[in-house]
Amino acid sequence: MPEAPIAPRAAKASAAQTLYLECASGISGDMVVAALLDLGADEKAMRSALASLPLEGYDVRVTRRVANGIDCCDFEVALDAVHENHDHDMAYLYGNLDGAHADHADHAHHHEHGEHHHEHRTLADVLRVVDAGSLTPGAKAIAHRVFKILAAAEARAHGVPADQVYFHEVGAVDSIVDVVAAAVCLDSLSVKDVVVSPLAEGHGRVRTQHGVLPVPVPAVVNIAAAHGLTLEPRDVEGELVTPTGAAIAAAVRTVDALPPAYAVRSVGYGCGKRAYEPVSMVRAMLLEARDAAPAAGGSASAGAGALVKLETEVDDCTGEALGNALSQLFSAGAREAHYVPIYMKKNRPGYQVEVLCTQDRVAACERVLFEETTTIGVRRHPVERTALPREQKDVRTPLGPAQVKVVTLPSGAKRAYPEHDSVVALAAAAGVPYQEAYRAVLADVQAGE
Repeated sequence: MPEAPIAPRAAKASAAQTLYLECASGISGDMVVAALLDLGADEKAMRSALASLPLEGYDVRVTRRVANGIDCCDFEVALDAVHENHDHDMAYLYGNLDGAHADHADHAHHHEHGEHHHEHRTLADVLRVVDAGSLTPGAKAIAHRVFKILAAAEARAHGVPADQVYFHEVGAVDSIVDVVAAAVCLDSLSVKDVVVSPLAEGHGRVRTQHGVLPVPVPAVVNIAAAHGLTLEPRDVEGELVTPTGAAIAAAVRTVDALPPAYAVRSVGYGCGKRAYEPVSMVRAMLLEARDAAPAAGGSASAGAGALVKLETEVDDCTGEALGNALSQLFSAGAREAHYVPIYMKKNRPGYQVEVLCTQDRVAACERVLFEETTTIGVRRHPVERTALPREQKDVRTPLGPAQVKVVTLPSGAKRAYPEHDSVVALAAAAGVPYQEAYRAVLADVQAGE
């Protein structure tokens, strides 16, 4: 039977909106799960979801270990003799081809031992296992995305369609458990954004089900290339980034950069299974964005500001799809988004889509463009802007309350503009035309000048 849940390091902070996964010594599925549990993810929900899967022959152990003096959470999927899989995700972390550095007997075997039982599942088989469990829609969607990313990476590596890929590592019981556990833990934290640091990676070769492979292995390289993950080399012989870890990072990352200023609301440490230096762990932090301090002699909302312009062209996307894409872009944090008609190659009419966003929203906006339109490529351009200081004020009109935007001109003079959404809401509440509500707000502004 699974062990009783242990108390997490800290409960999640409801005000925290950003999850930061710091992968300075690599990433694997079990390290992510351990870090999220230590951060405050719902262990009871995780165990309940795992128990609902049509899988057997394993036991989940959540314990604590000290790594380089740091108290960490350790997540382990212990398999019985029938299901023991010596080519599963964590085995990638043992880069020594002679089997050295394994820190417990279960992992001190070469992968070509044929007498052991191996699970071979297609992507459809794995997704059916996930769908059969009692997972929330959010957790199920995360797990699906992770496995589809893995399937695409393996398909590219082996030169076959994704639906013909037979998973060895991630088709095994323990790897399915890792992915589902990570999905449930992340979903239970209810974060808005996820930032993933560059992934530390080793060098050398590893022995896998497919033979001896270079580090990083092809699946990791393909995931990094397809999803823009950054790998940072370390002077470590062995693989620090597993395919499952890379797929989780690619699946959950929503933004590229940390908030300009933030408060740390909770922190969790998930340790790995490697016995050699440096310390093997993933650190997870729940962050609450704060307003950055204004520059000396300036204003936090004034002066020049750096943005990124994303642009792409499409000639096979419907108007309905483009309209939905613009709505999704604003929901993803775009400062501005629009499309204009253009003539493309082969004299085809099409549209150019342009998006302005901050650096930390690039990944989220690009994901919308790729998933909600037919584009297959997006250009990035750094742009500078000059923004006037602005603030929002509440006003009271004969029709009811409303909001206006007040900007300060270089001369020091102020200019006020009725906020569109506020005018729409005022007109609806008062039962009057938009223009009448707009004039009422404007009159109140002018009377106060």
